[in-house]
Amino acid sequence: MARAGLTRERVVAAAADLADTVGFEHITVAALARRFGVKDASLYAHVKNLSDLRVQVAILSGLDLADRIADALAGRARRDALTAFADAYRDFALTHPGRYAAAQQQELDPDVIEAHPGLRRNLTCTYALLQGYDLTEPHLTDAGRLLRSTFHGFVTLELTGSFRHQREASASWTSTVEALHVALSNWPNPGEKVAS
Repeated sequence: MARAGLTRERVVAAAADLADTVGFEHITVAALARRFGVKDASLYAHVKNLSDLRVQVAILSGLDLADRIADALAGRARRDALTAFADAYRDFALTHPGRYAAAQQQELDPDVIEAHPGLRRNLTCTYALLQGYDLTEPHLTDAGRLLRSTFHGFVTLELTGSFRHQREASASWTSTVEALHVALSNWPNPGEKVAS
């Protein structure tokens, strides 16, 4: 019988909190059970195993990130939308590093994604943002990859303390987002020679 007061939602939320504290890759059923003051077996009424727990944290985190980005984009276009998207992304990563790592998990089964359509919101928000720059395929995909790799690379380096220069990381972030705006505003067309 499940311990009174424990629910799947509470267990997954506590695991997400734990991920932010110790790192997504370090969450365990035993550590989570200690947080609740229960035996490991009590949690198995709510999650199948560690893999299931991590998938549930990835889903929760992915949906949270998608909601934050969608809220930030509402009513904005072009530079304003790009800045809002970027800042929501960075803020989530820096405030919730474990959840951010979980949201980047690429091992989600297609059935899981199908069951949680909100996980696609980051993609639809990215495409909506880029369509504001009048981009169409295949440029939408290329520009989306540019944004994701830039945002992810920057926040990953920032989270690991790799920016040791005296210039504040936030100042570099602002410049990076502005450079992306310029790049998106001047995206090369196929067959058009790009100035070197």
